[in-house]
Amino acid sequence: MLIELSISNFYSFREEQTFSMVATAKLQKKENTFSPEVEKEKLPKLLKVAAIYGPNASGKSNLIKALELVGKLAARLPTATEALPVAPFRFDTALANQPSRITLHFVSQKIRYEFNLSATSERITEEKLTAYPKGKEALLYSRQHTGQGEQYTFGEQLEGDKALHSVWQQLTNPKMLFITQAVANSSDDMKQLRAPFEWLKSGLSIVEDDMGHWNKLAQTVAGIAPIAPQLSAFLQEVDVPISSIRFDAPEPLINEPIGLASVDSGNKTEKTAKRTLLTHKTALGEAEFDFTEESKGTQNLAGFWLPWLMKASRILVADELDSSLHPNIVAALIKKHIEAEQPSQLIFTTHDTHLMDTKLMRRDQFWLTERDMNGATQLRSIHQFEGRESEDLEKRYYEGRYRALPFVR
Repeated sequence: MLIELSISNFYSFREEQTFSMVATAKLQKKENTFSPEVEKEKLPKLLKVAAIYGPNASGKSNLIKALELVGKLAARLPTATEALPVAPFRFDTALANQPSRITLHFVSQKIRYEFNLSATSERITEEKLTAYPKGKEALLYSRQHTGQGEQYTFGEQLEGDKALHSVWQQLTNPKMLFITQAVANSSDDMKQLRAPFEWLKSGLSIVEDDMGHWNKLAQTVAGIAPIAPQLSAFLQEVDVPISSIRFDAPEPLINEPIGLASVDSGNKTEKTAKRTLLTHKTALGEAEFDFTEESKGTQNLAGFWLPWLMKASRILVADELDSSLHPNIVAALIKKHIEAEQPSQLIFTTHDTHLMDTKLMRRDQFWLTERDMNGATQLRSIHQFEGRESEDLEKRYYEGRYRALPFVR
């Protein structure tokens, strides 16, 4: 589970800004929070849902990029010529050659972790992982680029001996995460770094608004029998008249283990689901439609809900959740997430101010982005502004009480 994220010198973020999923203790609607399961450490409750508002180009999508960055780096081995997906705050020349910095606090397999990353487009300049087993701080490793090269420090509790640590170090090039190489070159019984690595690599499921995202999901779920009826049942619940869904995929794909379907760019061949077919039911009968023929709203609904059904990730991150969706459906999605039995988190950006309803969400679940006079993103929770818990948040937002409104000339 995500506890908080801090960002500095990253795209529109200049000075450090912190996005937190820690729940404020005194607010009501306790059902919107959950207690993270951590061994012998009592952490504050975390929020199940957080919504991020703000004018266009105020930094909302850059916050999503920051959440996505570590997963991208953990999941791939970049080439020597490939630029890392980071950029400094460009309006301040003093920061132009300084690294972007991201810090993640999270919980994985009942242990709290802190992961620090600093990087330029050319190299990783700092990487540090600290664990808190039973609440006690324990450095696992740190890595820093200096004028004399890479400097590593390995914690006393880190699994493996000095020889193995040295091998991991030698295998890690300037654009790779050390933890990626360490896990890839460890025996199966070495699990200490595996839990935080898996969270960093795939703990956050970023829901993208494009067909490529659907194709990737479809090829993964084509062979999982319960997924299609569960997805069609969900669409029916939100008033989309789908009676059934089927994946018309080639036989080799369906028989492959999940995750092995891939693209072979060298041979120009692609293993992918051919078609996703949805059957609509009306008073006149039934008709089958290809997924590409569906409305943008239906496509977005399916793309959003599949990661939830698969339970491959307990944290969903959606940029513009309300894209092509009716406000009532967006509210239903949030309500379902809040009512889910298993602890989970949903983080999304939106312009739909109808969601600023204190009957559904709390003040500390609404975040705002705006640019200051220097073009830098400022990030605040509505709870940081004075006000009553039951006040009309939407009305006060449009009155300018919380700022973060576009200035229309």
